[in-house]
Amino acid sequence: MTQPTEKIFTPYQIFMIAVLAFIQFTVILDFMVLSPLGAILMPTLKITTSQFGFVVSAYAFSAGASGLLAAGFADKFDRKKFLLFFYVGFIIGTALCALATDYNFLLFARIFTGIFGGVIGSVGFAIISDLFKLEVRGRVMGFVQMAFAASQVLGLPIGLVLANSFDWHAPFWMIVGVSAVVGVVIFVKMEPVTEHLKIQSDSNAFQHLAKTISEPHYLRAFLGTILLSTGGFMLMPFGSAYGTNNLGLKLSELPIMYGITGIFSMLFGPMIGKLSDKLGKFNTFLIGSIISSIMVGIYTQLGITPLWVIIILNVILFTGISARMISSSALMTAIPSMKDRGAFMSINSSIQQISGGVASFIAGLIVVQQPNGILDHYDILGYTVIGSMVVAIGLIYWVDQYVRQREESKKLEEMKV
Repeated sequence: MTQPTEKIFTPYQIFMIAVLAFIQFTVILDFMVLSPLGAILMPTLKITTSQFGFVVSAYAFSAGASGLLAAGFADKFDRKKFLLFFYVGFIIGTALCALATDYNFLLFARIFTGIFGGVIGSVGFAIISDLFKLEVRGRVMGFVQMAFAASQVLGLPIGLVLANSFDWHAPFWMIVGVSAVVGVVIFVKMEPVTEHLKIQSDSNAFQHLAKTISEPHYLRAFLGTILLSTGGFMLMPFGSAYGTNNLGLKLSELPIMYGITGIFSMLFGPMIGKLSDKLGKFNTFLIGSIISSIMVGIYTQLGITPLWVIIILNVILFTGISARMISSSALMTAIPSMKDRGAFMSINSSIQQISGGVASFIAGLIVVQQPNGILDHYDILGYTVIGSMVVAIGLIYWVDQYVRQREESKKLEEMKV
């Protein structure tokens, strides 16, 4: 039986998937590249570890704040123009990072970049909702989410090579160059996205924001986002320290582990997206949650472990996490009505950023490092993450049921017409 014509991507849709994936790649790389540059940055700029930590977190918190501030305006403009405005701001901010010569300049540049970069992902998700039917959004998310793995596999090593070959400014100039090309392509080739403007109310931006935040169905989805962010952001900050101190990995083995894991994530992303469209978004999320919970339970209990075993466990763990993120992201795009998509996605993105920062802080309170470097209570951190995953299953189940009922109602109305 052949696939229905309506599920086949047009050439323009394929182009848009590629563009949105490249945008995600540049924004994520800009966020991730700073951490591994710490060893070069701190002595060069003569800044302390706490100052460097503030530079890293400043991006996340400014991104979260800007998402909330932009939410009320997100549905009032052509999404292409809205995307270009924030992407140009992001490029300028990254260029400022490349020009920074001291701590205060770099801090300002990271805040500036976060203000613009924090909104871009949500605009992309709104565009996906506008251009693609729910039945194929899992596949779209699978390709777009490849940007996370690609930034890990391709971006970070290239960035570190440039930093070692030239100086720490070079990776930021690389991001500026790639982003500028993507920006020109968007300006020339992307068509306006304006369907949502036809059904906008006369409410101002602040009324639109307040109405979106107070919508009960949206609030439950936002709560689900908080729980989804908790798991990843709790384990991620201490991943390398746990690997080197508790699992016995060498520093030289970390790139091998993350590189192989990233390659498999890139390969599995589109497959998982396709599976979520066929098997169902919630079913895929449930399978991913079960796999992730089991692997977190195993991983956080380990002692000294061979590299090949750790790689296998990481690949399985990140496959489960990818299944959760791709399927839940596709489901979240179906929650808001067309007139609220931009605002909903902006708020959702802000909540993700802020809750991630809070989760990292809580993780720091749970984990204790001994004088010899060993991390204590990592197993308790694992139990906390598993608990959040279990509760998230219930909330995503509600999201799935709500989406199903609404889609069935739409079909009934279309049949009547």
